[in-house]
Amino acid sequence: MSKMLLRIGLAVLLVAALALAGRQGARFLRTVAVVNASGVPTTSVKRGDVPFTVAAKGELAGSNTEMLSAPMTGGGALGIRVLRESGELVKEGDVVVQFDTTEQEYKLREAEADVAEAGQQVMQAKAESQAKEEEARYALLQARTELTLAELEARRNELLPRITARQNELAVAAAQDKVRQLDRDLKDRIAAAQAGITIQEAARAKSEAVAQTAQRNIDSMTLKAKTTGYVARQQNTDGNFNWGSYLPALQVGDNVRAGMGVAQIPDLHSWEAVARIMELDRGHLAVGQEAGIVVVAMPDKKFAGKIKSIGGTTGPPWDRHFDTKISIDNPSPELRPGMNVRLLITTEVMKSVLWLPAQAVFQADNRKFVYTESAGGYVRRDVKLVRSSESRVVVEGLKEGQLVALANPEQTGNKNAAKTGGAAQAMQR
Repeated sequence: MSKMLLRIGLAVLLVAALALAGRQGARFLRTVAVVNASGVPTTSVKRGDVPFTVAAKGELAGSNTEMLSAPMTGGGALGIRVLRESGELVKEGDVVVQFDTTEQEYKLREAEADVAEAGQQVMQAKAESQAKEEEARYALLQARTELTLAELEARRNELLPRITARQNELAVAAAQDKVRQLDRDLKDRIAAAQAGITIQEAARAKSEAVAQTAQRNIDSMTLKAKTTGYVARQQNTDGNFNWGSYLPALQVGDNVRAGMGVAQIPDLHSWEAVARIMELDRGHLAVGQEAGIVVVAMPDKKFAGKIKSIGGTTGPPWDRHFDTKISIDNPSPELRPGMNVRLLITTEVMKSVLWLPAQAVFQADNRKFVYTESAGGYVRRDVKLVRSSESRVVVEGLKEGQLVALANPEQTGNKNAAKTGGAAQAMQR
């Protein structure tokens, strides 16, 4: 009998427990139904570390890039005759770029012809100089011989009549004058001949200089790789393109100006990402900040880096931007110059702060507020906005775990929410 009563008692307790659980479950279901029926999505105020980031797009480049530029030839535009493809592997000494050398080869042939002609002129000038010098020396030797004969004849003056002796003295003086004159003429002829030779040699040297310049220009118009790496063609900035249009890469047959970069070979052991960032984010960036890097062609691999340098702001007023270089700490052999990357630069991390999704904060009449959930609906509550990003806001004036609306409940069409919002506004006034 006692066992029977015990079983009946246990059954009654079990039924009571199930009934109580059923009532609690029904109440919970009714609560959920009210929240769902309101049509207002909610979220809770969270506490934690909030990183603030700047997103940007860029492309890969080698930090120690070897730039191959069009040489200074003193002429006009240079036509590209040979150009390696972007991404093509080249080794030290391989030809990467070759320009059209037709004009310089023509100048070289002309200069070489001028050198040959100038050489003939030098040889002719030397031959003429030598002939004139020999002629002048012969005349001087003959005059000296005549002087010697006149002097020998003058030695007999004591034995000759006075008139004859006087004639001999005059003959000696005339011979001496002739010797002196021919001696001066010889020196002048040698000097004049040497001057003529010098002029012809200067003309030859000038032609040789022109030929050497043309040869150097021809040699400089073949650009070779100094290191092993992958070729990256540069953009054609000399074409006729509309403002804002995409600048294509240089191609064989394009003309480039002297000094213009044609191709670059990045250092395979040192990579960096170059990103163009809008001016509004400049104040948040600093050298040394960390960045996450995703290569578009390799989405499964994550790379890390730090800001290496921040360039100057450029561009028109409606498109002010600056270039930022980010070093890559963990490069891999698969990287290639020119690959597109997505960057996420961490500018600051606020520790243990209250934060909400950005869409939970509203603004009106220079006030920032949220809609907090209460028993009768939602109430406006002013908050202090400490800092915001595109997706998160750090706030003060709320409690951790407090529920807030993600949409304006006054615009959801729920009557209770609208009434509560109006009452809250009246109460705040």
